[in-house]
Amino acid sequence: MSSSPCAAAAAAAAAAPLAELLGEALAAPDGSAVPVASLPARGVSLVGLYFGYCGAGSSAAGAAAAAAGAGAAGTGAGPGAQLAASLAAFYARFQPARSEAGAGAAPEQRQQQRLEIVFVSAEQDQQRWQEATRAMPWLALPFADKRRKLKLWNKFRVSNIPSLIFIDATTGKVVCRNGLLVIRDDPEGLEFPWGARPFGDVVAGPLLRNNGQTQESSTLEGSYVGVYFSAHWCPPCRSLTRVLVESYRKIKESGHKFEIVFVSADRSEESFKQYFSEMPWLAVPYADDSRRSRLNRLYGIQGIPTLIVLDPKGDVITRQGRVEVLNDIECREFPWHPKPVLELTDSNAVQLNEGPCLVLFVDSDDDGESEAAKQLIQPIAEKIIAKYKAKDEEAPLLFFVAGEDDMTDSLRDYTNLPEAAPLLTILDMSARAKYVMDVEEITPDIVEAFVNDFLMDKLKPEPI
Repeated sequence: MSSSPCAAAAAAAAAAPLAELLGEALAAPDGSAVPVASLPARGVSLVGLYFGYCGAGSSAAGAAAAAAGAGAAGTGAGPGAQLAASLAAFYARFQPARSEAGAGAAPEQRQQQRLEIVFVSAEQDQQRWQEATRAMPWLALPFADKRRKLKLWNKFRVSNIPSLIFIDATTGKVVCRNGLLVIRDDPEGLEFPWGARPFGDVVAGPLLRNNGQTQESSTLEGSYVGVYFSAHWCPPCRSLTRVLVESYRKIKESGHKFEIVFVSADRSEESFKQYFSEMPWLAVPYADDSRRSRLNRLYGIQGIPTLIVLDPKGDVITRQGRVEVLNDIECREFPWHPKPVLELTDSNAVQLNEGPCLVLFVDSDDDGESEAAKQLIQPIAEKIIAKYKAKDEEAPLLFFVAGEDDMTDSLRDYTNLPEAAPLLTILDMSARAKYVMDVEEITPDIVEAFVNDFLMDKLKPEPI
């Protein structure tokens, strides 16, 4: 028995990164608390964070019952119910078979669970949350832990729901950002744990030119590559494609080894062919749905158009290729390595919705003030980015300088900010919260203290 304290300590240590993300306990369907530290002892090596609302969750509950053979009278067969039935059946495959070993069997004799799902809801009504989570077969983040929910939504940059993100139960790091595609592509769970693979392995196979010729993906080796997720039915995609055609030509003419691979989200092969006829680059064949889906999974695509830019080794340079193409029409800054601090523009303002953003508003009528503001923020931004990069994590903040223009005026109006300049803020659009420091002079020490207090949850948010 002397080993029990050691085993408990080992289990707690193994679960420490997960507990930091999810807290000490999760809610079971019956309302009981399940210690996060108990998950590794069950053999859980992967956790799926299921982001959604209880409107979808209620449908999920009924469908889960249906998948389990309970009848679920009255549940619809719409897309939400179908998704939830698939998820419930998928989840059930990773639960220990009760008949294989009795409850009193030694841990090593029991089938390991391997996968747990945790529902992270944005529901504001506690009764609706309780009704939905009681009928779900998996665990949930406690309703009262609203601050942690928001931090999870921001940390994993969730922009569309429902969304399922698989994380490693030991390290807390992302394994796969697009778990819903995993359920569709691998419903039997045969490819568990669905870890990231090199781009060259995932894209491997013949690629098309719009004249019908093919070439092997191996020809991409040693080149910068833009992986372009787009579709003809999407108006912003068509607008970006027109600009991207010119960017592609300019980059090639400048002497860079560069290629683009179009990964279609079109709804028919005819639509794909029509759209691809406008493109001078390569494409994954439309009929190769498996390869297209694997590329979506590899980069966790949540919306289109998306342009991922890779270096010659196949590593991601930027996920913001769309913004870079629109901001750098002459492609002078290709291959667009990320900048620690950005000047807020119409084309990159969409990034304000991706998570908390520090925005320093300045009076752009004063020549050089925007550049001076960037130089002031940059060392702090670089320090934060380097700290999280060392942990193989995305920085928890994006950094912007905003001058005076119509877009900035609209942002001030929308967030109800004072007209002062300089004005130091952190805007968290998904949480509809803002943090404001209105002082006469912004110094590096003030910015660093403001950022650190935010990261340590010491600041009191104001509603947007």
